[in-house]
Amino acid sequence: MPADSEEGGRARMVGINHVAIEVGDVEAALDFLGRIFEIRLRGRGEGRAFVDMGDQFLALSEPGPVETDTHRHFGLVVDDREAVMAAADQLGAAVGRNRFRDPWGNIFEIVAYSDVQFSKTGAVLEGMGLDLDKGEDARRQLREKGLG
Repeated sequence: MPADSEEGGRARMVGINHVAIEVGDVEAALDFLGRIFEIRLRGRGEGRAFVDMGDQFLALSEPGPVETDTHRHFGLVVDDREAVMAAADQLGAAVGRNRFRDPWGNIFEIVAYSDVQFSKTGAVLEGMGLDLDKGEDARRQLREKGLG
């Protein structure tokens, strides 16, 4: 079992910020999901939509070229993004600006807890042995949603 950040110098996983899935048609996917769930959009782009889930979201993307396929991924919130990216690079993972691909092809988008809306309660952070805070931009976004 890997040591935690304090013992082994490794970053800690805090939670999932978002999951990105590929759909054949964004409008059809929004219609389908909207018949099952109450949907609130966080944003849209060409061939993309972001379904808000409070401090998390579901990203829907239409297929792109196979050689650049990075639509399917998940956003992993960590306490030390730079440490994660450096470790992934040292292990030979295919590393980009804020993403890496593991040996099995899974894409991890690494986001720092301080920079995103995703939040843990104080009790949960304490129970995880973490002392983390939000940056001002993330605090503003949470306040605008009535979540902080």
